[in-house]
Amino acid sequence: MQFHNPKNLAISLVLEATEVLEHFQWKSPEQSEAHAVKARDEIADEIADVAVYLIELADNLGIDIEQAILSKLDKNSAKYPVEKAKGNSKKYTEL
Repeated sequence: MQFHNPKNLAISLVLEATEVLEHFQWKSPEQSEAHAVKARDEIADEIADVAVYLIELADNLGIDIEQAILSKLDKNSAKYPVEKAKGNSKKYTEL
């Protein structure tokens, strides 16, 4: 489709993600939890929009999402070994 190029899909992905974020903006963690329960269906719709654009972008670029996730998890486990990173918020370069 004419508008489904990588740039437009990436922009749409971010725009939809900000609609998820908007549900929680300026709320305390407790308020966020309560709002998530109250607005579950609306948040689910926004998460679905994010997922659709993410899947479309991956398809457009020929990226296998499952394989990309598995590869990224392998990279993260090398960067953040459990014995060093568990319970720690430091970046891998600081471990």
